[in-house]
Amino acid sequence: MLKNLLRAGACLPFTTTLAYAEGGIDQAISDAIAPIVNPIVSTVFYSVPIFGTNFPLIVGWLVVAAVVFTVYFGFIQFRGFKHSIELVRGDYLDPNDAGEVTPFQALATALSGTVGLGNIAGVGVAVYLGGPGATFWMILAGLLGMASKFTECTLGVRYRNEYADGTVSGGPMYYLSKGLSEDGKAALGKFLAIFFSICCIGGALGGGNMFQANQSFAQISSIIPFFEGKGWLFGLIMAAIVGVVIIGGIKSIARVTEKVVPGMAVLYVGSALIILVMNFGAIPDAISAIFTGAFSPTAVAGGAIGALIQGFKRAAFSNEAGIGSASIAHSAVQTKHPITEGYVALLEPFIDTVVICTMTSLVIIVTGSWVPDSGVTGIALTSKAFESSFSGFGYILAIAAVLFAFSTMISWSYYGLKAWTYMFGEGEAKEIAFKLIFCVFVVIGSSLSLGPVIDFSDAMIFAMGIANIIGLYLLMPKVKALLKDYHDKLASGEIKKIK
Repeated sequence: MLKNLLRAGACLPFTTTLAYAEGGIDQAISDAIAPIVNPIVSTVFYSVPIFGTNFPLIVGWLVVAAVVFTVYFGFIQFRGFKHSIELVRGDYLDPNDAGEVTPFQALATALSGTVGLGNIAGVGVAVYLGGPGATFWMILAGLLGMASKFTECTLGVRYRNEYADGTVSGGPMYYLSKGLSEDGKAALGKFLAIFFSICCIGGALGGGNMFQANQSFAQISSIIPFFEGKGWLFGLIMAAIVGVVIIGGIKSIARVTEKVVPGMAVLYVGSALIILVMNFGAIPDAISAIFTGAFSPTAVAGGAIGALIQGFKRAAFSNEAGIGSASIAHSAVQTKHPITEGYVALLEPFIDTVVICTMTSLVIIVTGSWVPDSGVTGIALTSKAFESSFSGFGYILAIAAVLFAFSTMISWSYYGLKAWTYMFGEGEAKEIAFKLIFCVFVVIGSSLSLGPVIDFSDAMIFAMGIANIIGLYLLMPKVKALLKDYHDKLASGEIKKIK
């Protein structure tokens, strides 16, 4: 199944297309819905040919927005990096501030929703198609995306709903409706908020759930023969674990992600560092290949433009900057000023793309695993690179895949839940209903390989970015005003370090 996933990932912008078994219920369902969902998927991921390679317009939509926010906020991701670290450490955290989770927990929860198989398989696709030079453009797009996260997560906190019991609800659906209403655009804001919520629910159940369950099952069954043909059993086990965590809400999710995310980093990035140390002498040549390939590649389709497109694709589809999902998690943070969480959030693309994706790319390059037109791409290429220096990496990859999938599922369960309650209202019964539905979809995702269903849900995730970016453009003056207010309060001492 993974080979089919990778083959699809080589020609689609996001490695989510799943092959389904010949015959059986998978085929029947896929055949029934394909005529409906395929046009929608094609529209969201509509691509135009540029110098011999296809460029999805949704990627351009996200990257251009990142450039606009970077310039508009005066390169805030570089000026505010040190302050971001201070905030994540809790230097300004007052336990009495409104909110449910600490800045570090909010960051870990949002990261767990983006760090996943895309950092492993997606980078392999990008390097295979774009060559080492794709890494340069991937890093650049990641750095630009930090400004998008800053913008959307500031707004998430600014327009969140705070309830008497101490819980909060926030995210694009709230700042689109409430923020635009303040500017006399209530009808537009409501339409964008509902559009975003519908897409978020669809994306949470598919790309944030079924796809993760399906691929983690594929990894586990490849090393534990007992599970072969028992996707339903694996799904039940995973659903039970996910259910135990999400039933407790964002506080429970945050307590898990603040432990799982660092664990994933140690496991995966640690393995990459070991290989880079083992191949230390090849690093200078690898860095040279990255810069040379970024501007004058000869071995990839589209030349320099091809490398740029592949790098931008991977960054956009990895860190989801501009999609709006992360602002839902960050809205639950304990803070006295919305800007603090904008600063915390801008670290996400740096960690996800600039660090983790770049580590994957460097391992592929220094080990000499990348061979143009070899047909070895995606997760197979990444696995080949790691195993060339680290025997038995298949087991580490399987563990990493399950951890990545699990953390992504619990984060997206919260995103979907908040979109669900925005649409249908707050209340314990309504929340439990969504959580039960989400767990059922874990079992479905593990048991069946519904290609068009997953493709559609992933299209929904990136359709979220259409509504979100429109709102961000209209609301960014409010963010600038909040930024000025925050720094005025820092200067006056009204906001100061707690420790």
